Amino acid sequence: MLLQGIFPAITTPFYPDGKLYLKKLEHNVDRYSRTPISGMVVLGSTGETVMLSDAEQRDVLRVAREVAADEKVLVAGVGQESAHNTLALIEVVAKLGYDVALVRTPSYYRPQMKSKPDSLLAHYRFVADRSPLPVLLYSVPPYTAYDLPTELVAELSAHPNIIGIKESSGSVEKIAAMREATAQVKRTVSVTEIFNAVTGRMLEGTADNVASSGGVIPADALKVTSATAVATPPKRPKFKVRTKEVGFQIAAGAAQMLLPSLQAGATSAVLAFACAAPTACYEVYTAWKEGDLKLAELKQERISRAAKRIAGEFGVPGTKYASELNGYYGGPARLPLLPLTAAEKAEIESLMKDIRN
Repeated sequence: MLLQGIFPAITTPFYPDGKLYLKKLEHNVDRYSRTPISGMVVLGSTGETVMLSDAEQRDVLRVAREVAADEKVLVAGVGQESAHNTLALIEVVAKLGYDVALVRTPSYYRPQMKSKPDSLLAHYRFVADRSPLPVLLYSVPPYTAYDLPTELVAELSAHPNIIGIKESSGSVEKIAAMREATAQVKRTVSVTEIFNAVTGRMLEGTADNVASSGGVIPADALKVTSATAVATPPKRPKFKVRTKEVGFQIAAGAAQMLLPSLQAGATSAVLAFACAAPTACYEVYTAWKEGDLKLAELKQERISRAAKRIAGEFGVPGTKYASELNGYYGGPARLPLLPLTAAEKAEIESLMKDIRN
C-alpha cells in the first residue's frame, strides 16, 4: 500500500468535564477531509490514546471512520503492551474500515526488550503474520523511552505485511540510515491514475464498477482536493487502478524537520502540527515533490518555529489550542496534561498569526 503525503495525527476532543465530545470529532474530521492531506491518523500520541478507555477508543475510531472522506487513507493507532491485545484491536479497526494499523513499541517491560531485541522481533512478527491490515511500525522514543534500532527495523522490513515505519525520534540521520538499510525492499502497490493511494477498502466493489464502465472513471470522483472547501465525494468512487513500485516507506514525525526528513528519504509525514496547519504542511511536501527546493525551503521556514514550540514543546494542549485558531475544535486535554496559561496562549497566537488556513 502506498503511503505518501501529509497525515495529521488528529486530536481527541473532550468537553470541559473531560468526557468525549464526539460531535466535535465529526466536525474536525469533516474539515480535514476537505483539505489536501492524504489521510489521518486516529488514536496516535496526539490523540491521547493512552488516556482513553477501551470503549472510548472504539467510539473515536468508529466516528472518525464514519465521517472521513472515502479517498482519505485512515491509519489507526492500535499499539498495546501485548501482541495479543494489539491484534485484537487491529481486528476491530479492520471491521470498521481502516486501511493501516499503526503499532507503537510496547514499553512497560522496556529493560527486557532492550536486553533481548528478539522480543520485539517476535512481537511485531506475531502481529504482522495475523493482521488483516498492513502494519506501520511506530517508534516514538520521546514517550516510550525506546528507539527501535535501525538494524531491527531493517530485519522487520522484510516482512511482507510491514509496509513502513512512523519515525518520531526527530533524527534526520536515523531516517537516512533506515532508508539505506532497507534499500533492498521493493514492493508493487495499487495506485490511481494520478498516483494516489488505493487501499484494500477502496478496492472493494471496484472491479465490478470498472468493468461495467469500461474502465472509465468519472472526472469528479477522484478530484484532488485543494485548500478550499469541496463537497464530500461520493461513496465508492469508480476508478481505474495501475501499479507502482515502492520501497520500505518511512513517515517523518516532526514538522519542524519535514523538508530535511523528506530529503533524507521519508515518503510521508504523520504530524501533530498538521492538526493546526494541514495546508501549510502540505505546501512543504508539495513543493518538495515538485522539485521546487527554494519554495520548499520558504514553506518550511514558515512553519518550523511554530511547529517546534507548539507541537514539540507545548505538546497536546498546545496543538489543540493552535487548532482552534484555524477553525478546528481543540478543547482541553485530559489530566495530567495541564491547561495552557494565558501567556502560553498568547505565545501560540503570535506563532500562528501567519499560519492560517
